[in-house]
Amino acid sequence: MKLFRYLTFFVLSATGGVSAQSDAGLKDYYKDYFPIGTAVSPAMMSPGDDANLILAHFNSMTAENAMKMGPIHPAENRYNWAPADKIADFAVTHGLKLRGHALCWHHQTPDWFFVDASGKEVTKEVLLERLRQHIFNVVGRYKGKVYAWDVVNEAVPDGSESGLYRKSKFYEIIGETYIEKAFEFAHEADPDALLFYNDYNTENASKRERIYQLVKQLKAKGVPIHGIGLQGHWSIYEPTAEELETSIIRFAELGLQIHITELDVSVYPKEHERRERRADDVSQFTAETETRQAEHYRMLFEIFRKHKDKVRSVTFWNLSDKASWLDNFPVQGRKDYPLLFDQKNLPKKAYQSVISFK
Repeated sequence: MKLFRYLTFFVLSATGGVSAQSDAGLKDYYKDYFPIGTAVSPAMMSPGDDANLILAHFNSMTAENAMKMGPIHPAENRYNWAPADKIADFAVTHGLKLRGHALCWHHQTPDWFFVDASGKEVTKEVLLERLRQHIFNVVGRYKGKVYAWDVVNEAVPDGSESGLYRKSKFYEIIGETYIEKAFEFAHEADPDALLFYNDYNTENASKRERIYQLVKQLKAKGVPIHGIGLQGHWSIYEPTAEELETSIIRFAELGLQIHITELDVSVYPKEHERRERRADDVSQFTAETETRQAEHYRMLFEIFRKHKDKVRSVTFWNLSDKASWLDNFPVQGRKDYPLLFDQKNLPKKAYQSVISFK
């Protein structure tokens, strides 16, 4: 499939408030608003359909997994640089902005990080030094290539849990100061990089307020934090326009940038925990569902555009319905269809709803 297949589609099919352009992609429609990004894997950097789609529509990328702690630092004295290097080199070669994800996260952290050679849990001092060394090495390697980092990911628990901090291994061993230390280490490693706290369920009133208080405390301490990442793992059933707008306005009160960091819109009701498959868990994408998804995307982007002074970047989490992390989450074996491009990398109704504005 050649690049012109994507581009000529708009000449034939684009309708609504935006005039069709033979060379227009998402990034072009939003050039006066914010960068449009996508999460990528190293395989997408090779010549082919996926690379063509990226270059046609996006001017920003995030490494979906290649820069996370487990994949990039699987053993204490071993780093797996090649996958992340491939993504960084593609971004530099083609002039795309690159976001780094994620320097400190309770998931996908290798087990060795928390234990010594005998298997005993390490001390606070040892874990802090390991965290410092990891951040210095990773951020240092991509200094000048990565413009923004998700420094700490998902440190606040969901509504059903009490307290401000998720009881992760980092919290249990170091205490709450691991968060500010991670930001300080990242800033030391690259003073020019923008540093973000990143989380999901940011439209939930209880979690929203806890994230707000956490970041407010960091700012009060002089911690170098520049923005909040709203993950945007949503569905055709949520969030409401009011919930989303309330969150954007509330977080912007802190004087920080807002990035939509991991956007997708599932066709199923949103769930955050894995569960067994049920009889009604049927993988399907009906005309009705497609229309509902398109309208939800329309609403989301109307709010993003309205608040372009606050929302400085929007990144989709995966490139097309061909492959999404939601295909097997939370239900193993269930296909999802959460993105703007279908399984053949062609635009869906949702794409049209996002570009049709005046």
